[in-house]
Amino acid sequence: MSVSIEKIIDEIKKIYDPEIPVNIWDLGLIYNISINDDKIIIDMTFTSPTCPMMEDILNQVKSNVESVAENRAVEINLVWEPAWDVSRMSDAARVDLDLTEQGW
Repeated sequence: MSVSIEKIIDEIKKIYDPEIPVNIWDLGLIYNISINDDKIIIDMTFTSPTCPMMEDILNQVKSNVESVAENRAVEINLVWEPAWDVSRMSDAARVDLDLTEQGW
């Protein structure tokens, strides 16, 4: 089986910020995923640069993606631009967090 964006997303969806009951994919923390012959590169952010779980979540992303990486290196780039905001969340996440009435 070949590694795919869908498999990577499935692994990322297993990771939750312990303070927010939504997975990090639906929170919109993943900005980009690219796959080449020897590497998977993920650009991601956090809702806040002071997130106390940042290191744990980064390690979970790396570990989960490595489980489907088929011998590719996994590189996580932590980015702060553009800044995360609620508009990056999926519609399902907005419903789960009861943010639908705010016009998002």
